Amino acid sequence: MAKDKAFDRVPVALTPWERFEEYLCARGMRKTAQRRILVEYVFNQHDHFDVDTLLARLPRRGQPRHVSRPTVYRTLGEFVDAGLLRKFELDGRSVYEHDYGYPQHDHLHCQRCQRLIEFQSDELLALRDRVAYAHHFRVSGHRLIVTGLCASCWEAPRRRGRRAARGS
Repeated sequence: MAKDKAFDRVPVALTPWERFEEYLCARGMRKTAQRRILVEYVFNQHDHFDVDTLLARLPRRGQPRHVSRPTVYRTLGEFVDAGLLRKFELDGRSVYEHDYGYPQHDHLHCQRCQRLIEFQSDELLALRDRVAYAHHFRVSGHRLIVTGLCASCWEAPRRRGRRAARGS
């Protein structure tokens, strides 16, 4: 799942692992090697991913640093609870993205190629705040996913159609 724009990270006091350690300690949970490995794999690069994508990146069973499927599912839920990741549903599957140290943003989702385009809009935030004010509502955040077709996908059929028309 590709993204178009990388936003500047928001300054944070702790690394993702340190933040997760705080979460684990506060709940009396163990700091395991598998959790550490998942923090490294997930936060080594910024992208949107689902469980299958992450599992494909991880070492296979029998290799050093292998993490089992149940541990991946459980730990991703812990990352969400710890405020490190954000989870959302796209076409019936759970998709994850970085939340900790990453600014508020929204998405355009291409239904054909599954591309996710991240964007920020001051106008959208102003509209959100005006609507909330009119309804006496205190905003703590929002998520917007606009679905449709990206330029590559909606232009491709038009180009094929022109080529076919010239060929006849």
